[in-house]
Amino acid sequence: MERKLLYLINPISGTKRKSLLKKTIELRTTEKRLAFEIGETRSDGDYTSLKNKIVDEKFTDVIVCGGDGSVSTITSFLLDVDVNIGIVPTGSGNGLALAAGIPYSTEGALKIIFNGRSSLVDGFRINDKFSCMMCGIGCDAQIAHDFANRKIRGLKTYLQLSAMQYFKARSFNFTIKTKGLSTDVDAFFITVSNSNQFGNNITIAPRASLNDGLFDIVIVKKMHKLMLPFALIHQISGSNAIEELKNYRNNKNIIYFQASEATIINNSNAPLHIDGEPEPPTQKIKFRILPNAFRLLQPFV
Repeated sequence: MERKLLYLINPISGTKRKSLLKKTIELRTTEKRLAFEIGETRSDGDYTSLKNKIVDEKFTDVIVCGGDGSVSTITSFLLDVDVNIGIVPTGSGNGLALAAGIPYSTEGALKIIFNGRSSLVDGFRINDKFSCMMCGIGCDAQIAHDFANRKIRGLKTYLQLSAMQYFKARSFNFTIKTKGLSTDVDAFFITVSNSNQFGNNITIAPRASLNDGLFDIVIVKKMHKLMLPFALIHQISGSNAIEELKNYRNNKNIIYFQASEATIINNSNAPLHIDGEPEPPTQKIKFRILPNAFRLLQPFV
């Protein structure tokens, strides 16, 4: 079957020049003698008509030129469609692309799209929302909310907001329910992740895999703020072993475990984000893994 590619470019994500991006896509895809079309992502996030377009016009690949939020939103409408998903990362974090080994450069990403392999990866449901990578509740979600309101995006802006949030951060109370257990905890934030990436090559869940039927939960507990950077470095470096939730000692600053289903009760109305996109605070958040949710174009190992 001959390939036919549909590129969807997010015009506002990250800092890449979209005119140059489009020209590069046109040049390299034409060189490969592949049929293609270029469009833009939708600001309202409604891709209801995209499924029919793919089927009627026989597209084999949808290439998302954007960040994790764009990938997740578009993919959520295509879970039952026979199509490959590719990524040209242009967001500020690009966690899924980095976890899959897709380079940030446009040229490098296009090489994966043209010559890579199509492999099944997991996703998960957060109540009625689909996520391809990560959900955060608490201080990190507040950064996502602040970031969404900034006219100038990119890594520099994100780091500035992260530094500001460090000094303003407060803890929130949560109840974690999984495998018949219920645990109350005060935490700065909780991350539920299907990938090892926090974005920008920061591995908040070092043991996570895109295709193991599990998501990783990292709970950064309330602690003295002077201890927070050291606890995070310990987690990011992979020094924290995965344990069963029931085995954790109270004196550990970070709880790290895996599950296929979990419920978090957000007792303090903490802010929420899904794949870097801000969401309204939610009191009861149910998580459920979706094994082999979609096909992602990745490098050959």
